[in-house]
Amino acid sequence: MAHFGDFQNEIYGAGLSGTIPSFPVDFRTLEKRAEAALSPSILNYVQGGCGNEGTQNANVEAFNRWGMVPRMLVDCTSRDLSVDIFDLKLQSPVFMAPIGVNGEMTQDRCGDIAAAQASAAVNVPFCASTLSNTPMEDVSRATAETPAFFQLYTPRNEELAASLIHRAGNAGFKALVITLDTWVTGWRPRDLNTSNFPQLRGKVLENYFSDPVFRAMLARPPEEDLAAAVSAWGATFGKVLTWDDIGWFREITDMPIVLKGICHEDDARRAADMGVDGIYCSNHGGRQANGGIAAIDLLPGVVKGAGSVPVMFDSGVRSGSDVIKAIALGATMVGIGRPYAYGLAIGGAKGAAHVLRSILAEADLLMAVDGYPSLAAVREEGARRLD
Repeated sequence: MAHFGDFQNEIYGAGLSGTIPSFPVDFRTLEKRAEAALSPSILNYVQGGCGNEGTQNANVEAFNRWGMVPRMLVDCTSRDLSVDIFDLKLQSPVFMAPIGVNGEMTQDRCGDIAAAQASAAVNVPFCASTLSNTPMEDVSRATAETPAFFQLYTPRNEELAASLIHRAGNAGFKALVITLDTWVTGWRPRDLNTSNFPQLRGKVLENYFSDPVFRAMLARPPEEDLAAAVSAWGATFGKVLTWDDIGWFREITDMPIVLKGICHEDDARRAADMGVDGIYCSNHGGRQANGGIAAIDLLPGVVKGAGSVPVMFDSGVRSGSDVIKAIALGATMVGIGRPYAYGLAIGGAKGAAHVLRSILAEADLLMAVDGYPSLAAVREEGARRLD
């Protein structure tokens, strides 16, 4: 039986004939390579967080406060990392978290397609962002047989919101992930110091520019008057959502509904009581609000509040061991963000696929060495806080 950890055998085997990996397998080296590949403006946007980036940094550092306890004399020659969610049978708990500037991460500005191709190559679900350089229909096709999710920034215009949702459903996306914490942009000094906001320059807006409802709002199409189209986008972006809005989403789509940005146990409980299909614990990687608690420290409470509702998680995940720790704390699926984006920057679809394979290999090998033959065993043992 093949395992994700077999990837290291490929690397070592290739080394016998003098071939070393084209892309790094660790985050630190990956980030350095990406820093050399990206323009300063895009790099600042991707790397930057809110305020002094304390929450962003805490997201990463907090994983070191949680530890796994090895269990010996367990037969782990066969490991099962599969997950059942939204009536889907997935080979692993890993998914590609939504990133709004994926499209700008590759030299050809087709990073959304490259991310989707990496998803298809490794069979890891891709959560496509509303902010994209490529229309969602083309992105969905590029994921081939691998399930994909669609992340929604809900517009103020209800007809436009409905159009985007219907397009996502018709395109074959398997879940609607509604982001709750981005009706306004947080205070991001790196971008403010350079007056850089990609969307205001007309980037990553193709899902709007290709939408019939949005185009009907314009006196002239975006290809003739980009400035007016961007202005119209700014006027409709960012609906303030409340609990009263959740019923509308249920009426408008049959897709499973996931609420992204839930970090409080009581909010998770209320969402579960309202019948949502998934709860997404995330603080937007520390990009939207500073001064918060690391997301991984909030995960156990969210899982408790969610009850039987599956919990997706991201924020600060940099490695396979981080993935397993999040699973140990109750997550059903774990999102990878910056690492695969850096993979796109240095190698397009192949670079992102390499990053995903590396993370999966590390997660699988940790389970093998520590005596966890399944994700159920990981959750049963749990993770221990070290301070």
